[in-house]
Amino acid sequence: MDEKPVQLLDEIRARVAAKPAVLGPDDEILTPGKPKRIDSEYVRCGTSCIFMFTEPLGGWRHVVALKSRKKEDYAVLMREIRNEYFPNAEKIIIVSDNLNIHSKATFYEAFPPKEAFGLSHIFDIHYTPVHGSWLNIAESELSSLSTQCLGDLRIKSVEELNEALRAWESDRNNRQNGVNWQFTTEDARIKLKRLYPTPIFSK
Repeated sequence: MDEKPVQLLDEIRARVAAKPAVLGPDDEILTPGKPKRIDSEYVRCGTSCIFMFTEPLGGWRHVVALKSRKKEDYAVLMREIRNEYFPNAEKIIIVSDNLNIHSKATFYEAFPPKEAFGLSHIFDIHYTPVHGSWLNIAESELSSLSTQCLGDLRIKSVEELNEALRAWESDRNNRQNGVNWQFTTEDARIKLKRLYPTPIFSK
């Protein structure tokens, strides 16, 4: 999982509609089209934080925007992942960066002790290296989201943002887009020797 801050913006003036290309009889482009013009002025409407959860082997992701990025927000989302998407899992492994809210301690701050204890035993949290060179799959999904969904849109509210995110999530999940992970442990020991030293005991 990973997060992405987003600036909420509104238009001051309506965008000028795009002009389509003029095609000839054989679909040859006689006059190229013009992209929709965007006014450089806008209104700031606050900020939001996008949370991305992705399971690459299954081609699944869940993305949601919240008004804040507090410990309670993280705890509630983790409970949602457990109850809504993986209710029968004995263990859920989460890979994330070492942000202060990414901790099992947040469960105890947000929920009663019994519920917090249960969640803390379901989730197994693994942190990415602080100073290492690593590819964050959730971050790659956020990049795809920015390109395919958000683009140059100006979205003024968290509600509107979540509408766009739900549509993108549904389409991407339906197409079962996964990740073809090709960077092996052996490759890591060569390219990231400082972080992956040769084991003392080898087969």
